[in-house]
Amino acid sequence: MTRTLHIRLGPTDHGDLEEALGALDAGQDIEAKPATLSIEGLETLGRIFRSTNLELLQAIIEHDPESIRALARVVDRHPPDVLENVHELADYGLIELREEGRSKRPLVWYDELDIDVPLRTDDSGADAVTP
Repeated sequence: MTRTLHIRLGPTDHGDLEEALGALDAGQDIEAKPATLSIEGLETLGRIFRSTNLELLQAIIEHDPESIRALARVVDRHPPDVLENVHELADYGLIELREEGRSKRPLVWYDELDIDVPLRTDDSGADAVTP
């Protein structure tokens, strides 16, 4: 089963995402109510999903590193740089940092991202795409 995280532009709201993560932790199926993360604008969307962050997400899924330092080795980058990106991803709920001893293990619970970026103006006359 593929687990999808839905991303949309709009006011920042982590409520649906937190609810979905709670359901996953409880062993429940989240397909009935998909996990959705709202991102406040295109600039933020571009920053969060830049190639270095996408590379980190893929490396976490493919290599299951036991720590941020191990993740830095996998992507061949300096640990402080990776740490900064990992914290940004964690702040938006895109990864979980689980404490294991003295290190933090980065975890990704989804298999794919579905990013919805409307290009038309909505009925209220406001721009659908906001900078």
